[in-house]
Amino acid sequence: MPDSEKYEQLRAALDPARLPQHVAIIMDGNGRWARQKGMERIKGHQHAVTAVREAAEAAAQMGIRYLTLYTFSTENWKRPQCEVEALMKLLVETINTEIETLNKNNIRLRAIGDLDKLQQPTRQALELAMEATSSFTRMDLVLALSYSSRWEIARMVSEIAQAAKNGQIDPAHIDESLIRNFMNSSFLPDPELLIRTSGEYRISNFLLWQIAYTELWFTPKLWPDFRKEDLAEAVLDYQKRERRFGQTSEQVRENQLR
Repeated sequence: MPDSEKYEQLRAALDPARLPQHVAIIMDGNGRWARQKGMERIKGHQHAVTAVREAAEAAAQMGIRYLTLYTFSTENWKRPQCEVEALMKLLVETINTEIETLNKNNIRLRAIGDLDKLQQPTRQALELAMEATSSFTRMDLVLALSYSSRWEIARMVSEIAQAAKNGQIDPAHIDESLIRNFMNSSFLPDPELLIRTSGEYRISNFLLWQIAYTELWFTPKLWPDFRKEDLAEAVLDYQKRERRFGQTSEQVRENQLR
């Protein structure tokens, strides 16, 4: 069966009323993909652009409101300088070339992470693209760049402590809602579904606070090979699960009947 036909069948099987509002993806396996084909690692990153385009278009077509892609972690800065330089250059090229895809699909580009650490050309290209798409409303495509959850949590704690020191916050009133408001990703709802490619079973310091009750979906497929039907398959699997949030199955069913 052609991939496009499989995708349409999977998409038709989805329940529009039970779509996840926010899907997050740990895009893993670019280096292994390139190594398996006897290529340099950067070739894996280059071929991964197609997977990003497919995932974004499919998410928008399905009606998912937020798609967050773990693009570059704070730990990735430790990679060989030549690879980091190549990744930053590729990111600029991809942002510039994919503006057409964002325009065509009415997708708004946003970003989370320590963006001050990005090289100036990368930061400039990102800011221009975010400004150019700021009025789009179909879906938010969020790039996690120079991001890690521990960085975000440490930043949040520091800002809350400073606000408390300045008398702007009563420490007795610090709760989950206030913590969320100080998060770098405060504009995002918690993801209902987290996808990781390449067969690895770990979270890699990504949205640790936000995924407390997120459904996890793992695939052995390497990220450059990820296509629309893979996202549809993950969402369909998500819709078959019972999300209890600490309640019993009976309570969940009772709440659904109300």
